[in-house]
Order: sequence, then C-alpha cells, then structure tokens
Amino acid sequence: MSSAPDAAEPGMAAPSASRQAPDGPDRAPSIRTALAEVDASLAQRFDSEDNADIDRLLQARSAAVDAQVRLAWTDCIEAGAPLALFAVGGYGRGELFPQSDIDLLVLAEPDAQQHHAEALSRFITLLWDAGLPVGQAVRSPAQCTEAAADITVLTAMLEARPLMADIEHVHALQAAITPSVVWPAREFFAAKREELRLRHARYGDTADNLEPNLKEGPGGLRDVQTLRWMALRIVGTGDLESLVAIGQFGADELATLERERRALSRLRFGLHLVAGKREERLRFDYQKRLADRLGHSDNADNLAVEQMMQGFYRSAALVLRIGERLLQRFEEQIEGESAPVLLPDAGGAFELRRDYLAARSPQWPRDAHDVFALFAVWAAHDEIRGLHSQTARALAESLSRVPAFQQAEPALRERFLSLLRGPHPVHALERMARLGVLGRWIPAFARVSGRMQFDLFHVYTVDQHTLAVLRNLARFASGIVDERFSIAHEVWPRMRKPELLLLAGLFHDIAKGRGGDHSELGAEDARIFCSSIGLSQADTALVEWLVRQHLLMSVTAQKQDIADPEVIHRFATKVADREHLDTLYLLTCADIAGTSPKLWNAWKDRLLADLYTATRLALRRGLEHPVAADERAAETREAARATLASFGMADGEIAALYARMPEIGFQRGRPDQIAWQAASLRGVAIGETRVRARPVGQQAGALEVFVHTPDRDGLFAAIVATLDRLGLAIQQARVLDGPHETIFDSFEVIPIDPRFPPSSEDVESRLADMLAGPLDHVRPVRRAQPRHLRHFRIAPQIGFNTLGKRAGDCGRVRTMLSLVCTDRPGLLADVARAIRDQSLRVHDARIATFGERAEDVFQITATDSDGCETALDATQQEALRDALLACLEGEH
Repeated sequence: MSSAPDAAEPGMAAPSASRQAPDGPDRAPSIRTALAEVDASLAQRFDSEDNADIDRLLQARSAAVDAQVRLAWTDCIEAGAPLALFAVGGYGRGELFPQSDIDLLVLAEPDAQQHHAEALSRFITLLWDAGLPVGQAVRSPAQCTEAAADITVLTAMLEARPLMADIEHVHALQAAITPSVVWPAREFFAAKREELRLRHARYGDTADNLEPNLKEGPGGLRDVQTLRWMALRIVGTGDLESLVAIGQFGADELATLERERRALSRLRFGLHLVAGKREERLRFDYQKRLADRLGHSDNADNLAVEQMMQGFYRSAALVLRIGERLLQRFEEQIEGESAPVLLPDAGGAFELRRDYLAARSPQWPRDAHDVFALFAVWAAHDEIRGLHSQTARALAESLSRVPAFQQAEPALRERFLSLLRGPHPVHALERMARLGVLGRWIPAFARVSGRMQFDLFHVYTVDQHTLAVLRNLARFASGIVDERFSIAHEVWPRMRKPELLLLAGLFHDIAKGRGGDHSELGAEDARIFCSSIGLSQADTALVEWLVRQHLLMSVTAQKQDIADPEVIHRFATKVADREHLDTLYLLTCADIAGTSPKLWNAWKDRLLADLYTATRLALRRGLEHPVAADERAAETREAARATLASFGMADGEIAALYARMPEIGFQRGRPDQIAWQAASLRGVAIGETRVRARPVGQQAGALEVFVHTPDRDGLFAAIVATLDRLGLAIQQARVLDGPHETIFDSFEVIPIDPRFPPSSEDVESRLADMLAGPLDHVRPVRRAQPRHLRHFRIAPQIGFNTLGKRAGDCGRVRTMLSLVCTDRPGLLADVARAIRDQSLRVHDARIATFGERAEDVFQITATDSDGCETALDATQQEALRDALLACLEGEH
C-alpha cells in the first residue's frame, strides 16, 4: 500500500493541503489529541505492566484508530454513499504498532469513485492532517482483481477488515480475489516461498545480524505473517489454530510460534517507542535504550543489551525452525505425498518421502540412539532435501530424551564420536545445532545459543560463529583450494585425526559469557568432554591445548614482530611440535575468517602463513638451536641473491645494492621482499626518491608499498596521511634507517572501500609527488565517523615499554608505544602526526583493528642533545600521552 497522501489510485482526487467538509468541524486536532492520549496510555501500560499482553496493546491501538477513522469518514462521506471502507495489511489484522502505517482500501464502482472523489480526498487529507500515516487505494471489485496480479497487493487485501462496509461489499471483495479468479493456491504458495527466500537472502540468510530487522529479517514477524497468508490461501483460514484441528500443525508448535511472535511483537512495539519513528531495524542507536525499557539490567556475565539480543536470536531461530516444517506441510498438501523410498543402508529405520528423510516407525524415536542414528543416515545421504516435517516434529517433541553427555551411557558417547569420524561431520553438527539436539547433548553449547557480544568485532552470535568456524574447517578438508588461505590445503592432509580439530573448533568459544578467561574455562570443558567420550589422554590433551591457546597464533602474528628470531623461538617453544603447529594454524585461520566476513584478508593470510613457515623451520632445526640474527640475515641475503641473479644481475651489482640497504632489513625481511626492494634501487642515485607498490595475496587492492627517500622530520606522518587520502588502510608498517641518511619504509595496505581500490601506479605517483614537496602541508583527511562507531566508546589505553639493553645505548634502545582505543577514519594518520609533533621518530608499527577496537603498537625513539636516538624518558612519555589523548578526543 502507498504511504503517501498524494498516491491516490485512479478515480480518486489527490488530497489538498488542508480541506475539510463544508461547515464541518476541524476534526484533525481532536483526532490528533485523542490518538496521542491513547498512545501515551499504551506506552505507560507497556512500561509499567509486567509482561503486558502485547496483543491487547496492539488491538487497543487498532481499535482507537478505527474509532477516529470512522469519525473522519462520517464527517467527509455522506450517508448512503455507495462506498465501503476496509482496513488492510497489518491494520487489517488488527496489529497496529505505534508507528505503523494505516493502510485503507475504499471499495467503489468507477462512477461512484468519480462522483465522490472530492469527498474521498477530504477524508484522506483529514487523516494526514491528524498525523496518521495513511496509505490508501480506491478500487472497484474488478480493479481489485486487476491489482491483485501483484501478489503484494493481493496479500494486503487478503486481510481486509470492514470498517464502514456492509456484507455485500465484503462478499464482493472476497469474490474479486478468490483463488479461482487470481493466484490459485499452488501459484500463490510458490510465489510466496520464493519471496521469502529472496527476503532471507537480502539479510544473509541469518537472523544473527548485529542490527537485525525485526519485521523483514529471517525469523522475524514477516515470516509468521507469511505462514498465515499461506494458510489462508491454501487451507482457507488464516487462523493457525484451525491447522491444529486438521492435523497440519501440532498444538505444541502453535504454542511455541505464538509465544515467539509475541516476544518479537513486544520488541517491535518497544522499538517504535524508543525510536519515536517508523523503525524496524534494531540498530545500535536503540539497543541499549530498548533493553533498559524492557527491564533488562547488566550483570556480571552479560550486559542488558546482550540479554535482550539473545532473546531475539532465540525467538528468530524457533520461528525459522517451525516455519520450515509448516512450509513443507503446505507443499505436501498442494503436491500430495509420493511413494516412499526405502534407504537400504539405514537398517530399515528410515526412508525418503518426496526426497525428505523420514523415520518409518510412528513410534520413532524410542531413545537418543535413534536420534543419533538419524543424523548418521542424514550425513551418509547428504544430498537429500532435508528432514521430513513429521520426523522433525517428532524429534522436537522428544528432545528431552537426549541426555547431556555426562549422563549418557558409553555406547551413546561412542555414537557421537562416530558422527565426528563419519562423512560430512560438520553438516551433522550444524543440523544437530539447528534442531536443538547439540544444545541438549552439550549444555554449555545451549548457553551460548543466541549469545551475542555488544561490539563490532563479533558480528555473529557465539553459536553461529562456532558453526562458521566448523564450516571453514570443512572447506579445508574438502581438498578444494581456497585462494584466500594460501597454505591451508597443504596443511590439512597431515591431520592425524581431523575430529580432534573439529572438537577444538566446537569448544573454543563455548565458555563466552561466563566471566573469567573463556579460553581457560573452555579448555576445562573440552577436557571433561573428550575424556567422557573415550578419547585417549594424548588426544584429549591436544584438544584441551588448542582451546586454551586458540588465540596464541593470532596474537603473535598481529602484535609481535614475526621477523624477529626471538619471537619465532618463543612461539615455537610454546607450540613444541608439528602436530600442535598444524592444528593451531588451521584453527586460527578458521576462527578469524569465521568472526566476520570482512576480517580475513590477504595481510592476515600472509602473516599466519609466514609465522607457520618460520615456526616449522625452527622446529625442524630443533628448539635447542635457535636462529641467530646474523644467521637469519645471511640466509636471507643468499636467497634474495639467487632471485636477483635470475634477473640477470651480476654479483658486483647485487653487492652494491646490498650496501645501500639497512642491515636490519636482512634480519627482518623476507627474501622476495629484499630482492624486490634491491631491484627497485637500480638506476636510483643516492639521495633520490623511489616509490614502488605491488599486489600481495589474493585480496583485490591489497598492496605492499616500498618508500626509499632521504630522511627528514615528519616523513612517516606524511606518508601515512597520503595513504589515508588514497583510501588505503595500513595493516603493518616497518620503518628502517638506511645508509646515507635514507629511509626504507614498507607498508602493507588494503583498500578502505574494496569497490574502489587505487592502482599500484596511482599509489606510486601520489606518494612520489608528495615526497617531492614540503611535508608540513600534508594533513590527514577529515571523514565523518560512521554511525555505528558512535555507540562503542573505548576508553583510550596508552602504555610504554623500553626495548633494548640499556637506556644509554645509543641506537640500540627504543620505546614501544601500545595504543588501544576506538577506531575511526584517519586514526593512524592523526596518531602519526601527534608523534611527529613531539619530535619523535617511528621505526616500526603494527596496526590491528578488531571491529570498533584499534590495537596499535609503535616502536619510537627520541633524539638527545648529542643527536643519539634513545628511548623516551618519563617526561617525554607523559607529553606524548597528553598529545595522543587530545588527538583521540578531537582536540588536535
């Protein structure tokens, strides 16, 4: 229905600015006042009544609007006029939320439409003047049939409720849109099911979005309404209770669906109150206020907003689960049942009905063994459409027969382990989770079902993130090379027991929300579970270690210098052997990529691959023989020399190029990087500038940028600001001092907007132009802070540590600055400028962003009166702290 006052259908004049009936009262103010009083009363009831009946509130608002609409009608439409007025859409259902549209249908023949056009225009104008968001259509029965070719229009009319109409008009409207005239049941069902599929796809086929749409999103109110519309068209009644009587719907299913519909309706009602406007998306702007309005309060484990959102996610999951069953039953009613096909390898217990897996016995399941057997057969026949609705209902009704693993007999634990070792184990776990079995079997998993974290880093609920991690592991196991993960397909075949890695993925975040270190708590859960299902002590220890250390590789790669042999040695010591390294690497890749679609990138892929390779070599060498810096440099020199020689360079030219490069670069750089930088210096005189950029990894727009230029104050800040202006986000920066007072800076960058990545040539040109002029004029670009970041304020944390042997050892000591704060556009450029303004120099930088949280590390030095680079003293640290705080608070 249209929501604009000037969108009248043919046969109706557009409403004027403020017309009213001749000699009639100015009804608009009184309607506005009356409805405002009703809305205030309903809001008070919503806030003050414990578990206020949401249906009564919706019906009360609908009834109040009915009364005012009828008054407006009698004011504007003369008695006896051949016109009928219907409420349609949500208003027709009698479900009127505080900011819902008022959708109306005027039924009249064309000549009556023309004759009463001015009166109808006054009627609609009056309602708009009264503040009602009216959407209207004026149609004859024949025009209703014509308009119903659009299934959305038909759907609105299906719920038509007479406001000012006699029985003849009601029958005329019903006859105009009957299935024998337009949209027969089969076509209606197919179209609505496709509409539902496309709508779900728009929201990523998941209800577990950070800002879910309560009305249109998967598992939202529109899903419930769609089931009612289908019932109305297929069965002839929109009352789902009638489906219970004819065996289409279980009483327990109806009770669950109605309970969750009311929960979703209460959220939507409250959202409209909090937003003060028509809003269906549960945005960050409203989540905290709505949680408070609904009576949630923070506790030691969960924030109030997290409690509210967990309730939503669980409601949506149940709506989806029940809706899937009812859709299948509608399909069966339309198409009829086909002859079942026995599955001979299922021991006679299961068959296919219309390609859905079904239990043959009406008494299924007798116990949990039957339930686990179902998932084993399903995994063995992974190509089937799904679970038959009758079997799905029987499973739901018998969930109480599935014991927690600690109370289960050994044979049942062995059945579960066989699922992990059988075909398609991740599909089996996903299905068990979706159907509620996994939460019964592992109670800790049920506790994190729908559990969200109020931040931008974890974009999925804990259970959905866990399943995403398992799906990533399944991709590694498939043997299909995924270019996003450069070496995962090489590592997976060495898995001794893949089920151990799956268990680690299942338990790695299972202790979220309990307070304390979730890695430690989860490791204890994993140890108990693995011991209970009969894993050996060694296998149990591996799973426990993986859960406890599942963040180790990520933190090491992103926050430490993995080109430092000491860092590699410490990491290798913790890993200890190849099996632990292989499994931790795969789990880390799967975990990062399963946290957010935007989190995994070429830079992280290469970081983890480099750390994996370096650690593997350290383990092969033996931990008692750590690689010395000089040895590492010599190996890098020779490997890079071989590459340069393949380019046709003679040893003398290579030696000359090496002499112009910083020694520490050979200790910290990769051979391919050293060769690339050395080749870039060919033909460049001492004191000249050279900028190069090259693609890295498989991510579009990801670049490695190399800058060689004479050193001068403010250089790092100017380069960072220019890259920021180019729309590039820096992931890692290495700033090295070369001979002849030159710098060798390297930057790993990715495009801020992947749709518009700058080319390598553009990056080289813009940086070279900037470096050719004065640096003082280079300022960070100013961008508006994204809306979602405004709701996640992190108090800045600034720390200093001295790196090196002695504070007076010139050139050998540095200060490590660690900064944790709220991320925002241009943050790094502003921080770099603050460091520059304190006359400090940056030597190394690691940039890590986790949702709204920036965690950056810099190695910096000051210059003393003798020109020696030193660590920062207490006064300099305090001055830098003040400058950074001012910068972060926008006072720069």
